[in-house]
Amino acid sequence: MTRKQKRLTVIGAGMAFIALAAALTFYALGQQTSYFYMPADLLAKPLSQDERIRLGGLVQEGSVVRNEGTETRFAVSDSENAVEVVYTGILPDLFRENQGVVTEGRFREDGVFVADTVLAKHDETYMPREVADRLKEQGVWQEEEGN
Repeated sequence: MTRKQKRLTVIGAGMAFIALAAALTFYALGQQTSYFYMPADLLAKPLSQDERIRLGGLVQEGSVVRNEGTETRFAVSDSENAVEVVYTGILPDLFRENQGVVTEGRFREDGVFVADTVLAKHDETYMPREVADRLKEQGVWQEEEGN
């Protein structure tokens, strides 16, 4: 093998290694993707059970039911549609009815959303951007004056 062939072999192996590393990185990132949906979006596009999503909206008034242990049932609403959510764990301190929430998880066969993460607003004026934009479009949520 000549020097030129050795050099080309090393360069080719290096490029193959970089391509493999990039492919594995993109595959891993694709597995962690969770798309954001509002309850109305879920009526328009049914999802498979194995698809992980983020569900956002307002915690529907009167829907919070705390079961034995740390299981909590509540509904996430966009004022027109609601999705029942089950969460097992400790809810954020600021979680309450009529407040913005984003949950992450998957749907069960019976159509109930099983959340493994619940994110609540962290101060008096915060609401997740996607949720606020969608609720503003529907005329349900408005920013307070002076903010």
